[in-house]
Amino acid sequence: MYDIITVGSATVDVFANTKSELIKIKTSSSEEDLIAYPSGSKILIKELRFTTGGGGTNTAVSLARLGHKVAYLGSLGNDENGKRVLDLLKKEKIDFIGKLTNEMTGYSIILDSIEHDRTILTYKGANNKLKFLDINQKKLKTKWFYFSSMISESFKTLEKLAEFAEKNKIKIAFNPSTYLAEKGRNYLKKILIRTTILILNKEESSLLVGKNNMKIMLKDLYKLGPEIIIITNGKKSINAYDGKNIYVLIPNKIKVVESTGAGDAFASSFLSSMIKKNDVEFALKMGLANSESVITNSGAKNKLLKYNEILKVMKKRPAKIKKFKR
Repeated sequence: MYDIITVGSATVDVFANTKSELIKIKTSSSEEDLIAYPSGSKILIKELRFTTGGGGTNTAVSLARLGHKVAYLGSLGNDENGKRVLDLLKKEKIDFIGKLTNEMTGYSIILDSIEHDRTILTYKGANNKLKFLDINQKKLKTKWFYFSSMISESFKTLEKLAEFAEKNKIKIAFNPSTYLAEKGRNYLKKILIRTTILILNKEESSLLVGKNNMKIMLKDLYKLGPEIIIITNGKKSINAYDGKNIYVLIPNKIKVVESTGAGDAFASSFLSSMIKKNDVEFALKMGLANSESVITNSGAKNKLLKYNEILKVMKKRPAKIKKFKR
């Protein structure tokens, strides 16, 4: 029996550190930052680093380091990059219960900006080819599923896994991406109504419920079925709602080196804490501590902390939460 099976993408990530410019585009209703490169030019790469990424494996590693028995369910290519992912999972003592295919393993090119946010160019490859019929259901013995974003054939598999979870009394934590949020609440309905913990950012929340007010979004998302809603809002706040209380956590002011994997670190740590203590406030603080460890270092997995390490960080850099009745 596993504590958690993570379902999501696996990639090999290449971090390209280049000279770029940041352009702000402002309209009457929004503001957006764009990374810009001169057209027709040849740009030197200052530094090139290869590592593994993807929501499925990032969260699997995080949860394993936090002391849980974890399996990863996804689709990998039967190639060198697939072998690299499998070697990582083995090193972290995570069981691979997915499928090897003839498709190329997922691949991402990550471009850094002068403000250390990132733009990611992603080739999904094998990640889109996870079929429910290829899954050995006897291996799906777990207390929790953690779903990260999957599209195409793999999204249909997420829906069937959600139905399987309901029949087998398995809880679901769901962290959709912009890809899925853009398709709307009806597209995600089969998963949302079976979800215990829903974690997304402000942009994704707005896409799902068509609002921009944090309090309204929290309550509207709660009406879609999940028992606990988490909305992250970058450097500004992390917000939660459990049907009774609204919680607001303000991140610490720290130097950001690179932000890839911060969302995965937060979401997996929040889930881990809820499994251990079932305390929303403690879980928010634990999620913040691990995500801040990740963004103050390079790479999505390099500085994912163990449970005792997180406790030390929480003691050294205590976070305060404001709590409001609904």
